[in-house]
Amino acid sequence: MHVPDGFINAPTSAVAGVVAAGAVAVSLRGARRELDERTAPLAGLVAAFIFAVQMLNFPVAAGTSGHLLGGALAAILVGPYTGVLCISVVLLMQGILFADGGLTALGVNITDMAIVGVVVAYVVFRGLVKVLPKTRRSITAASFVAALVSVPAAALAFTLFYAIGGTTDVSIGKVTTAMVGVHILIGIGEAAITALTVGAVVAVRPDLVYGARDLRRPLKLRVGGELVDAPAAEPVAVAARSHRKVWLAGLVTSLVLAGFVSFYASASPDGLEKVAEDKGFAESAEEHDIADSPLADYGVKDVDNARLSGGLAGVIGVGVTVVAGSGIFWAVRRRRSDEGTDVSPASPTNTNTGV
Repeated sequence: MHVPDGFINAPTSAVAGVVAAGAVAVSLRGARRELDERTAPLAGLVAAFIFAVQMLNFPVAAGTSGHLLGGALAAILVGPYTGVLCISVVLLMQGILFADGGLTALGVNITDMAIVGVVVAYVVFRGLVKVLPKTRRSITAASFVAALVSVPAAALAFTLFYAIGGTTDVSIGKVTTAMVGVHILIGIGEAAITALTVGAVVAVRPDLVYGARDLRRPLKLRVGGELVDAPAAEPVAVAARSHRKVWLAGLVTSLVLAGFVSFYASASPDGLEKVAEDKGFAESAEEHDIADSPLADYGVKDVDNARLSGGLAGVIGVGVTVVAGSGIFWAVRRRRSDEGTDVSPASPTNTNTGV
């Protein structure tokens, strides 16, 4: 659903840019509360993983493909504010390095995928986990539904932008029907990928999943032949549990997906491209400002072997994204730590235990 330059006029794109900038600013502040010793090391990896999986277009209908948007996955794994930042980092890397998604349309893309996709997914997810049993299967099921709903919601956001500032006179009703219809199919693929990924992480390290923090399994003690809940204890620092294996496994998976599996992705146009072709506004797309960049169209310039060119581009993309994302998230995390040290040690504290 990467919107190119030319689909949306300049005034609407500018407004979308202001909305996106405001949302990113709010998310930078909100992410300070989400990024702790568990999520901070993984947030950059989540962005890199989403970048890699977005290279894997899968067929959804005759002549149409789709790929992961990632809003639900990011929000559930690292939190909604951090999720907005993750998708924004991915879109920025794709736009400035790979000529994927217009530069003037960056605000539209961030609003569609990073804001609408994340917010809708997380609202649906939180609503479901509140009513479902507090189990790992519930987290996985809620992830599936949240991802499924978020994709057509993002498609509706695009049609709203097009209704306001579309550069071609086409029937908005037909565009809306086509966009929602194809993106419901894409949403099924998104839901499957999201549920599988969240389920895999929850199975091995539920403490690393932001959306699974409500899962509490109290320690049981056998007293008089019966199991009873143990008294509440002070929380154990999870920092003692190394994230290194999870981080390395995620990075290797991302590199393999982007560097090797992406070669076998569907070459059919994605949902937006197909709708634009069918409804007659594909020709309004403008050439990307960096269409001649060394990595444009996910290939390395002057590398003739298509498999090698695409694989190298994917590996470079994963590497740049994980470095850029990790740098941003560590800076936000450090800002939180710095603010925590601003409290004066001389401040009075209430030591009354009530005993």
